[in-house]
Amino acid sequence: MGISFNAEEILGIAVQIERNGQKFYKQAASNIANEEHKKLLEELAAMEVAHEKYFSGMLNSLSPDERGTKDYDLDNEAAGYLKNVADGNVFDYRKDPTELLKGIESIDDILRTAIGMEKESVVFYSGIRQMVPEHMGSERIDEIIKEELSHISLLSRELIAVGK
Repeated sequence: MGISFNAEEILGIAVQIERNGQKFYKQAASNIANEEHKKLLEELAAMEVAHEKYFSGMLNSLSPDERGTKDYDLDNEAAGYLKNVADGNVFDYRKDPTELLKGIESIDDILRTAIGMEKESVVFYSGIRQMVPEHMGSERIDEIIKEELSHISLLSRELIAVGK
């Protein structure tokens, strides 16, 4: 018996990750003096709100199968990975992202930190994707991964733009 997760659990984590992103960008915006950079960070925070609503909508539209029960095998390698995630050893989505900010970061530093956080999200969702059976909403996880990859692309473009 292998470990599996349903889309409901993963979408709940996705919602929290987006809340963390929003909190990070709002705090970063309040720490930065440059009005253009402040506006960019406020726009990024607003995008995180939109992403949270998107994932919440996905969560609310799940079918009973996608909310289905799971089988657990605590000796499974996947279970070990998720235990490490849950303990915050791999990727701690519960950690306050504003702790990464000291209030002296440049816009470059902020965008690079944000890109790193988005990359961690993609790695997390990609790892968890293989544990979500198709009938439990694995295609929903694919949607989350695509959305997170689009965040990385946007942040990378912004990093290039502010460097000019």
